[in-house]
Amino acid sequence: MTVLDALARALRDLFSLRVLWVVVWPMLTALLLWLALGMTFWGSFAGWIEQGLGAIGIQVWLAKVEPRWIANGIQALLHLMLFVPLVMLTALVITALFGMPALIRAVAERDYPTLKRENGGGLVGSVWNAVIAITWFAVLWVVTLPLWLIGVGVIVPFVAAAWLNQRLFRYDAIAEHASADEMAALFKQERGGWWGLGLLTGLVQFIPLLNLFGPVLAALAFIHFGLARLALQRPA
Repeated sequence: MTVLDALARALRDLFSLRVLWVVVWPMLTALLLWLALGMTFWGSFAGWIEQGLGAIGIQVWLAKVEPRWIANGIQALLHLMLFVPLVMLTALVITALFGMPALIRAVAERDYPTLKRENGGGLVGSVWNAVIAITWFAVLWVVTLPLWLIGVGVIVPFVAAAWLNQRLFRYDAIAEHASADEMAALFKQERGGWWGLGLLTGLVQFIPLLNLFGPVLAALAFIHFGLARLALQRPA
């Protein structure tokens, strides 16, 4: 199965009744979580954002913008640009940790009913994988901030999203069915496929409205790709 085949099957499964609930609740949970945190700690968040904008010179520029309502509007837009990725990132993690079992069952029962479960991964491994993914995702954003000053920073979100998706979903996609050795082999042998899926599903996260389905679409695509590759790897 190619990366495009996996995406096609993910799109096919996306609007089934078993999947639609998994589309809704992680995104809704993430949205409510960040709204609650934002309302509770708005003063602290606003201060951190202002410090960050000051560190890269944007706050100084905003102070010179006239009339002030334009500057305030730009600052509000920048806050929104931070809020949306936080919601998306949280929804991705919730989907990976808690939505994947239901999605794996739906995909496996339909397309891979004879594929034996070896349970090479587990909840602890899934949580640890998510921690590593989020940590490196944050580090990537921080260390590449200077690139925004020279215009190269526009590619950072796409690279970061690609890395996060492939790191976050590849583990959970095959953890139930593959053994530990099979998982390690697939991570190494199919690196190009994982990255390709990460990039394509990452791009979806930047398309308005369609990005609401982004976490589950990514999960389904990685499940299809991973289980298909696992089936090919095993002897007939």
